[in-house]
Amino acid sequence: MNTEPEKPSTSRSSSSKSATHQPSDYAIYKPNSRGTGGVIRFEINKAKASVFVDAALQSGEKQFDWEKKITMKWGLSDLGAMLATLQGRQPQTKLFHQAEKANSAFEFSAREDAQRAPYMMTMSRQDESQKSVRKVSIPITHAEAAILETALRTAVIRLLGW
Repeated sequence: MNTEPEKPSTSRSSSSKSATHQPSDYAIYKPNSRGTGGVIRFEINKAKASVFVDAALQSGEKQFDWEKKITMKWGLSDLGAMLATLQGRQPQTKLFHQAEKANSAFEFSAREDAQRAPYMMTMSRQDESQKSVRKVSIPITHAEAAILETALRTAVIRLLGW
């Protein structure tokens, strides 16, 4: 369930003269009864030629701590690595971004255990000053992976301007 505050809707005119809402993000929410769930959100930013990936831990029943979110900025090479895993060309994607104040990592892998979700997605950040690691891990279904693949493929097309 999406408990993030609603964003103002953006409308674009279509040929049928009706306005349609076109969200620019895809979020996968995974709250749980133990309060240890999380959310990972993907949002295209054409002005910065990238996709921003945000992750937040669950902070209450169906609530998430967006104040302490982890953020990564993905370029085309990051998107290509993720698409290769989503399309079954490689078993996992591991991305590592090093910045002056923090290091961020993202991992997406297929899992063989039939009793568990077919994919696992993990995002973490280690701040240089604190040395502590914040980590968000969520299971991903085949359906969520299919939507994510379509969203990331579309992002590549839009970022390339094709």
